[in-house]
Amino acid sequence: MLGFFPPYKEPAPAAFPIQSCAFLYRKQYSLTHRDFLGAFLSLGVERDVIGDILVGEGLGVAFFREEMAGYFSQNLDTIGRVGVKVVSPWEGELPVAHTFLDMSGVIASQRLDCITAFLCRTSREKAAGLIRSGTVSINHRETLSSSAQVGEGDIISVRRHGRFVVDQLGPLTSKGRLVVKCRKYQ
Repeated sequence: MLGFFPPYKEPAPAAFPIQSCAFLYRKQYSLTHRDFLGAFLSLGVERDVIGDILVGEGLGVAFFREEMAGYFSQNLDTIGRVGVKVVSPWEGELPVAHTFLDMSGVIASQRLDCITAFLCRTSREKAAGLIRSGTVSINHRETLSSSAQVGEGDIISVRRHGRFVVDQLGPLTSKGRLVVKCRKYQ
């Protein structure tokens, strides 16, 4: 859900029915986005009632459709075997949205199968299979062509492997291969 409001008009809560819920837990446990999403979906709801999920140390904040926030508040007391306390609506600080893991290496070319193989630490043949099966997207668009060209700044998503940002392609090595620098969303 996305709301656009002209600069002369204040956003009306009725026009943007989203509510935040915070899930507080002990900092010694490390819960991930996957843990939260799994717990939410295990309640039998559709994915489209769940918005962004921000995870930090001891705090996870999720955004839900307003009519469903109470359901999550009443029915969730554990996430990934960790007890949580639910605060809804959440008015406090939000966890940092994204952290990244830096990756760098050498690839044969800018083709999608080469980049995917590097990012997933697999062979080009298996990467091509992932692409053909529809699990790889460039800039949020499913791409079925292994020969698609990837550029700097592109976002590559590989289902069950993660989302990556391509920061740098080049320079060429002495053997004509391409140096690549990427970041993986954590």
